[in-house]
Amino acid sequence: MATLPTTQSTDPSGHHRSSHRRGGHSQEPAHWERPALVTVLVVAALLYAWGMGHAAIHPYYSAAIRSMATSWRAFFFGGLDTSGSITLDKLPGAFWPEAISVWIFGPHAWAVALPQVVEGVLTVWLLHRIVRAWAGPFAALIAALILTFTPVTVVLNRATIPDTALTLLLVAAAGALQKAVQSERLLPLITCGTWVGLAFQAKMLQAWLVLPVFAVVYQLAASGTPLRRVLRLLLSGAVALAVSCSWALLAWATPTADRPYVDGTSNNNPFSLVFGYNGLSRFSDDDTALGAVSATSASRTTGNTGWGMLVNHTVGPQVAWFLPLAVLAAVLGVVWCARAPRTDLLRAGFLLWGGWLAVHAVVFSISNGNHPYYTAVIAPAIAALAGGGFALLRSEYEAGGRRRTLLPAAIVLTVAWALVLDAPTWFASWLLVLALILAVCAAAGLWTSGSRASGGLVQGSLAAGIAATLLVPAGWAASSLDPLYAGASTSPTAGPVGKTYSKAVHHPSALRRVGLDEPSAHDISLLDYLVANRHGEKYLLATQAAYPAERLLRAQSEPMLVMGGFTGKTPFPTAPQLGTLITTHQLRYVLLTPLRPTTPTTTWVKSHCTRIRSGKYGWRTKGSFRLYDCARQK
Repeated sequence: MATLPTTQSTDPSGHHRSSHRRGGHSQEPAHWERPALVTVLVVAALLYAWGMGHAAIHPYYSAAIRSMATSWRAFFFGGLDTSGSITLDKLPGAFWPEAISVWIFGPHAWAVALPQVVEGVLTVWLLHRIVRAWAGPFAALIAALILTFTPVTVVLNRATIPDTALTLLLVAAAGALQKAVQSERLLPLITCGTWVGLAFQAKMLQAWLVLPVFAVVYQLAASGTPLRRVLRLLLSGAVALAVSCSWALLAWATPTADRPYVDGTSNNNPFSLVFGYNGLSRFSDDDTALGAVSATSASRTTGNTGWGMLVNHTVGPQVAWFLPLAVLAAVLGVVWCARAPRTDLLRAGFLLWGGWLAVHAVVFSISNGNHPYYTAVIAPAIAALAGGGFALLRSEYEAGGRRRTLLPAAIVLTVAWALVLDAPTWFASWLLVLALILAVCAAAGLWTSGSRASGGLVQGSLAAGIAATLLVPAGWAASSLDPLYAGASTSPTAGPVGKTYSKAVHHPSALRRVGLDEPSAHDISLLDYLVANRHGEKYLLATQAAYPAERLLRAQSEPMLVMGGFTGKTPFPTAPQLGTLITTHQLRYVLLTPLRPTTPTTTWVKSHCTRIRSGKYGWRTKGSFRLYDCARQK
């Protein structure tokens, strides 16, 4: 029984161990484990890689990735153009694999998406490995299946957004922490801090959300004296801090003349980018906090906040299919192990994944807003808890007694919850009907068959029940293989939610799939005009904000001065700096757009430079751009 820490205790997979530290599994794999794992990984690879040649790569990030692939300065600092005049509004770490892939294979959409696919499959494999070591092979297989078929995971793993790398690195950190608790060695704890630091390079402060959970789990479950555990935690935390801040420290120590301007900041300070623009401004009414540029918090208009955000009609179908089961498993796992020794590994695992889920749920709920894909980071926690929960309930079912009814009840609960999530759209109604039929049959078989664990009826009923819980989320996940149901390139979202969500995002290129080296006719005519009239200037063009530059940077790797950074409000370059570039013949043409806010620099361009008629560069209509020739000043 899960509540009895005896020398012959039973873990969630039904195996008996002669140890007080339940939850560790090092036995040789059963004959079915490896084929099952390989099958899951192949399915994951197919889902994530399908249509990779036309992947919905992010227009802003992919423009920077192409530049980073052709310039070491742009690569290290995350420069948006090849000259590295201004950085991305994120840290560059998550985009280094994509830039290397483009450098090796060339500027293709599939080359940009390939690292994301690999990261997604690795996350499934790592989670299986970690859950198996904690709760056994049955739980590991269920966790891997749930993560594979989580809709937000499928749709995100073909995009170029940092959350895939963040999730992989945090899962690796959780595995290292689990090993540190089990082995009582220091090195895995140091490795855990390193993984968290690398995750920080992918998504900054979000990587630190797991640190309190990791610290509590280690302090509660690891062996040794309290002082020894605290000292080890402090050392691991110092490693996490050092690795986390390594890029910002190097960028800060580099003279400003030798690096790009840091986007999203009013003071050109990389720490303002991390802790202000991408940190405090997202949780307060002060969007200039710690040197952030005013009104730049991209998540402010996304909605999806408040205490019910994880189960609303937008976010719920992306990630929450097994949320009730995960919460139930976390509670039962802790309560049933209440009398176990302090170092009980089974309880530690439920605390680890339950804490991961709880902390993220709270932070998402109190933030200014969240894209649905932000929740991909909780998918491994939900999957691990659901897998461990099924295994825990299975062991109780096989033991008999009053708790044996909880396993079929959990299957029915999970399918009933799928009905709730699917009801607003009835998108997978036919799968839902099949899932309900399977769930009823599975529950009936389990309720009437007794505790004969080896009986064919029990095994078949259990398999049918697991399949019933996976059917509807798998349908939503598979729908994202159709671009119509994959959301916007700037905000991947699966199912009918993705179809409508793409119309609600505010990025001008969100509704179309963009690629590298695939310029439109308009882009070709403009680029041809600029190249033909370039006479030794450093920059081919200056643009107002990133949006006008993205399409040109994806088409051709040329130095382009992106004035104002992503939003157009970053104070770089200043009007005098722009005037100096023009008088020293480093820049001639400037492309402005009314879609971005007016700044002193754009006002200077309009008052000093001559506007060129659109027909001269092959545009038959005025559109939303205005090209100015600053060599012909007024």
